[in-house]
Parts: sequence; C-alpha cells; structure tokens
Amino acid sequence: MSIHLRLSPILPSPFSITRLPSYHTCALPTTRRKALSLFTFTSIFTGLGFSDPNHASSNPTISDFVELPDSGGVKALDLRVGEGGDTPVDGDKVAIHYYGRLAAKQGWRFDSTYDHKDENGEPVPFVFVLGSGKVISGVESAVRSMRVGGIRRIVIPPSQGYQNMSQEPIPPNVCDLWSYSFFDRQRLFTTIFNPTRLANGEGSTLGTLIFDIELVSLRR
Repeated sequence: MSIHLRLSPILPSPFSITRLPSYHTCALPTTRRKALSLFTFTSIFTGLGFSDPNHASSNPTISDFVELPDSGGVKALDLRVGEGGDTPVDGDKVAIHYYGRLAAKQGWRFDSTYDHKDENGEPVPFVFVLGSGKVISGVESAVRSMRVGGIRRIVIPPSQGYQNMSQEPIPPNVCDLWSYSFFDRQRLFTTIFNPTRLANGEGSTLGTLIFDIELVSLRR
C-alpha cells in the first residue's frame, strides 16, 4: 500500500505557519481545517514532494526516507540534524514540537503544538517521558535517535500509531474561537477507528500518520 503526498504551493512550511484570523464558531470548523491542510494524499505512495530549506534535496521522494531500526516500520527523513549532545533513552523527559497529519482525509492536519500558546503567546512544546507507553510507538521510535535541535519527518504505519483513544499526542479537549481541538480529536478517532471501514479492510489507509517532529530538549 502506498500513498502520494503533494505540498500545496501557497502555504508555508509547517515550522513557519502563521495563524490567520478566523470568524467561524466551533460548530463550523471545516473552512479553517481546509486552509491549514498542507498535503494532498492519493491511494498510491509513489513519492513525497515538498521543499524545505533545511534539507539538501529540493524534491525528496519516498526513497529518501529510511526505516528506523526496531521501529515496526516507521520511516524517517531528517530535515535538520540536531547538534545537541546525546540521544534520548527510556526514562528521559523530552520536549518536542510536532505537526501531525493524517494520511486519510486528504492529509488533514489534526494537531500542532504551534497552535497551543502560553500566556506570552509562545508555542508550548509537548512533554513526555520516553518509554512511558503513553505516547504512540512511532513517535517514541523517532525521538530515540534524534538530537536536540533536530527536525525529522516520519511516516508511521497503523501498527505503530494510535491503538486506543488514551494514547498521545492528541489535540487538547478544548473548543473556542481560535481552536476546534475538541472536534479535531473526535474526527481523528472516528476516522482511525471507523468500524465500517475497518471491516472493509481499510485500516492501513485510515491509520497512517505523518509527523514533523522537532526535539526541543531532553532531561535525564
């Protein structure tokens, strides 16, 4: 099974995306979601087309990705190699920024830490203990071989993605003028765990994830 990704030429890199004003209510999140979607997927994974200033190739394809050892099939491409000391090990507390997309629904962006701001308007990283089992396996596998400052794009197969509704990272359970996270969470789960489509054998289509991850810090 393969999926094709195409970067929209009118939108910025996921690590420089700018929030635009929105006047929709929580009951009408569709327009904002479409405006923030970066990728178009088809049912055949023939390549990955995107441009990133941190990577030498201007048009990398799936052949540029490598499968991470002992990851269960997670494929990764380093957009920027970190220079910060050791790689994380189980028990370390790590902080990451991420930009998560779902292979289904035309590459829908279901969450980004850059959408979650503190009282000063700064994006809040996602913090977790590596090896705790609370985070999906694909993200843990990717972080284990990263260094602080690195940015990595990963393709996570369903077996290493969401296995239940308690695993993170997930959109926060909030709903306001600027964020439709409650609806994003519901849409994420009802897509991945859609019983009808799962019964039709579409699990690999529903559950494939694409994450851009930046390792911000680690603490032993």
